[in-house]
Amino acid sequence: QTRREWRGARGAEHRARRARSAGTLPGMATAVAAMPKAPHLTSSVGLLAMLEEEEKEIKAHALRQLDRVVPDFWAEISESLPDIESLYEDDEFPQRQLAALVASKVYYYLGELGDALIFALGAEKLFHVDEGSEYVDTLIAKAIDEYCLLYQKRYEAAAAAEKEGGTSADLPIDKRLVDLVERMVESSLSKRAYQMVIGLALEARRQDLVERVILLCDSAPGEHEHDSSTGKMLDYCFSLFSSAVVPRSFRADLLGLLVRIYRSLDSPDHLGLCRCLAQLGDAPGVAAILSSLVESSDVEAVLMCYQVAFDLVDNCTQAFLGAVQERVQPKKEVPAEAAATLAAEPGEPSSKALSRLQLILSGEALIALNLDFLVRSNKTDNLILTQMKKSADQRNSLSHSAIVLAHSIMNAGTTADSFLRDNLEWLSRATNWAKFSATATLGVIHRGHIKQALSLLAPYLPQAGMSASPYSEGGALFALGIIHANHGLCIRSYLLDALRNAGTNEVVQHGCALGIGIAMMGSQDADLYEELKGVLFNDSAVAGEAAALAMGLVMLGSASPKAVEEMLGYAHDTAHEKIIRGLAVGIALCMYGREEEADSLVTSLLHEPDPILRYGAMYTIAFAYACTGSNSALRTCLHVAVSDVSDDVRRAAVIAIGFVLANAPAQCPRVVKLLAESYNPHVRYGSAFAVGISCAGSGSKEALDLLTPMLADPIDYVRQGALLASSMVLMQNSDHKPESRQSKHREDLKKVVGDKHEDTMTKFGAIVATGLLDAGGRNVTIALTSRTGNKIMPAIVGMGVFSHFWFWHPLCLFVSLAFTPTAAIGLNSDLRMPQWRFKSAAPPSAFAYPPPATNDKKEVASTVATASLSTTAKAAKIDKAKKAEAEAAEAAKAAQRVEEERVAKEKADREARDAMLSSLTELHKRGSVTGTLKAALAKEGAASVADDSMETDQPSKPELGELVANVKAAHFRGDMSTAAMATLLKHVSKAGEVEPDFEVLENPSRVLRTQERHCALLPLSRYEPIAKGRTSGVIMLKDMSPEAAEELLPLPAALAAAAEVVDEEEPAPPEPFTLPEE
Repeated sequence: QTRREWRGARGAEHRARRARSAGTLPGMATAVAAMPKAPHLTSSVGLLAMLEEEEKEIKAHALRQLDRVVPDFWAEISESLPDIESLYEDDEFPQRQLAALVASKVYYYLGELGDALIFALGAEKLFHVDEGSEYVDTLIAKAIDEYCLLYQKRYEAAAAAEKEGGTSADLPIDKRLVDLVERMVESSLSKRAYQMVIGLALEARRQDLVERVILLCDSAPGEHEHDSSTGKMLDYCFSLFSSAVVPRSFRADLLGLLVRIYRSLDSPDHLGLCRCLAQLGDAPGVAAILSSLVESSDVEAVLMCYQVAFDLVDNCTQAFLGAVQERVQPKKEVPAEAAATLAAEPGEPSSKALSRLQLILSGEALIALNLDFLVRSNKTDNLILTQMKKSADQRNSLSHSAIVLAHSIMNAGTTADSFLRDNLEWLSRATNWAKFSATATLGVIHRGHIKQALSLLAPYLPQAGMSASPYSEGGALFALGIIHANHGLCIRSYLLDALRNAGTNEVVQHGCALGIGIAMMGSQDADLYEELKGVLFNDSAVAGEAAALAMGLVMLGSASPKAVEEMLGYAHDTAHEKIIRGLAVGIALCMYGREEEADSLVTSLLHEPDPILRYGAMYTIAFAYACTGSNSALRTCLHVAVSDVSDDVRRAAVIAIGFVLANAPAQCPRVVKLLAESYNPHVRYGSAFAVGISCAGSGSKEALDLLTPMLADPIDYVRQGALLASSMVLMQNSDHKPESRQSKHREDLKKVVGDKHEDTMTKFGAIVATGLLDAGGRNVTIALTSRTGNKIMPAIVGMGVFSHFWFWHPLCLFVSLAFTPTAAIGLNSDLRMPQWRFKSAAPPSAFAYPPPATNDKKEVASTVATASLSTTAKAAKIDKAKKAEAEAAEAAKAAQRVEEERVAKEKADREARDAMLSSLTELHKRGSVTGTLKAALAKEGAASVADDSMETDQPSKPELGELVANVKAAHFRGDMSTAAMATLLKHVSKAGEVEPDFEVLENPSRVLRTQERHCALLPLSRYEPIAKGRTSGVIMLKDMSPEAAEELLPLPAALAAAAEVVDEEEPAPPEPFTLPEE
């Protein structure tokens, strides 16, 4: 074929392509109109004719001119594309790159982005990546997509070859494409646009590029906070790598890269390093770091060791903590002769430090500290429970059970059960399964009370030779598991024996299985799994359901093929719906946190004919992708939510969206907005619950706006879900004004509970929602992610199982696993709480507790009309004389009253002063006021100077005004907390008082998540957190004045009992003596 024929064929092809492309780019006309015009040209025909000339300079000139007018005349130029392409293909043509650039632009306007990219690569450096035009931006995006796709294929091929034990040849990638993307990367790095480069590196699986960006942040910091230094970029990358942005298969490599960078830093970041190692499951690596820190003679190193250990307990499973604990063992006992030598050796670890580290890793220290905080700060308002008890229908057992459940939620972890003790007759109405739930609520109330758990529940637990109610026995075993939730190693043997001794009593088996599951979750204990499997295979509906759920809890996150296969096989064999449902949730629990690994199981479950197993598929997505924001998981849930024929499956699919988006609460209301308006009430219920789960404790306005219409839904269970979700969203909301959303919600709950015509299901939800609103003595919130961005496993599991109370009300108690205390607890190197205060830069009312409920009723004042009678002139004169006498008497009485008021005021001032001094003493005993400050305020030790005849041994007391002024001055200096000041000043009148614009908090203190950003150290504070910027949770404190004596708070009882072994010294041997002879 001749060259002319070839050009003719290419011209016809491009004319056809231009015809096809008409209308393919809807925004093209606007883009072309917006570009600058060349008024001196009305056509490009003349320039195109120059391409036919023989002189190369003329052709080059034509190309330069065409490059400028392509936006205007691309349609005409497309006719000559064969000529332009031939110039690019001519190796002897000096401006072949310019021809490629012109061809690329024409193809871009034709809508052929693939061809446009190919010629743009041929243009090499003439394609300016910094031009900023729509053409350049579009082709760069196309180039990046192609680049990332090719590098992903190369990475996957290498990973597959490495898994098989071989090597794979690198997938060929166009060098021009690599050069183009590299130029774009260099341009972004020069502008310090690190976030875009990190995104490209993750998409292309380029670890080397990630490492380069992280290390650049120190020498060339970016504009954003997270790229201002290498340390902050490492924190940002860890949170980024933990999300679904990065596939699980690539995540391990990235975390390994972070570990290498952390180890190479000049100043080590042990918190970040151990966080990465824990995510990788590297128990030996974590144990080695903890051992090196605890063996150091530096106090700061030991404090950092304890801080790392507390963070591990917050974020890791029992199995991982046990593996770390085995590798960090105290030194074995040594002979007395060698003790002095060993103690004198430098660098030898303190046995007490090692024992304290073991105490922390066991979880006992954190449990004891949280328990002490919840007991100390309990603000439960029992009047709310009393009002609900009076308002609810006394004959309705469901309302009775709901109030008992609400009481346990309101007092979760506080050990306060006075309401039950004061209403024993009312409580005794619970029978059968209501008695089971009522007994199990004791576990929620006393959660964490590990040392006294058996003695507390002794009256209800199974006793040898004695047969009590099986419902109270089963409930007590369930309660025992809740008390030891996620830390059940010490109670394992007791619960296992109880399960074996239960015989065929399915109620006791049910409670015992739930107790084992909740206490040993994530332990992957094979023996427990086999015992529970034996109970399951008995095919008892009640016991089998709990056993199946417990099997999933024990194997939590293991993705064990054996467990999944056995559970799925039995689900196909059994005919009991309760067992199948328990197995479906158990299978989902096994895939916790496995993300892409769960996809094949989800696909197989979605093709099951049994809707209960498809229901399990949705919870598999919920647990596998919880707090990841995975787009693939959301697509699957949304598809099932609108397509499945089963209402239960559709409801579960929408609830799963809440779990997936729990790390991005602002997105969930937008995603489920249309589902909340669905004609299907189950979908509406699911959307309400999804918003409640993802936005819990956030007070999100968008979430509340979405839930408000559902509070008036015609379907009772939709209203129930909306009430529960609203309470979860408003947990610890600090706006208590009468017109606030929280105040209105409380009024709605009160109205629903007291309405005799309200549906029972809605009333049940309102009562439980009231408990959630004031959960844990108003000191806890529902949080599925920690402050560092890690997933909280017990919270996710607890909320997942709680959502099944739809089928089984005792599962309501699992919600207590999701409760996270909002506390700041400062500890010194001896794990004691020093008297430490810090500042919140917000008024005390901004984050105050809700006001207490009242029984006051509004009274309408009645007025009595006064009759007016006429009098005679004589009577008026007599009255005038009497009035004069009365005025004289009144003047005398007024003078007397003034004196009496002066005396009364002095007496009241003395009483107020004495009351303040008494309260000051109580605060000192409680540890809220230091001894030095107490002595200064009370003027202790100062004797009054008086005459010789007067007694001189009475200490002087400050005047009330002086005492009040000194208290306020101490608060302003930060020597006294705002709560302590309020306790002292409550004895004096506060008329005209102006609320301070800051608050001084004392150790330990309630710190809401929204309050954390306002907290900071006081000037000249004696203690500083070893982890910079830490304002909540357990905070290890560095003493800046170690030579001064410390004033410590009383050691929590539970921690004191646990620490007895730590501080216990061997008793001295008795002195020699001689037995008397008979």
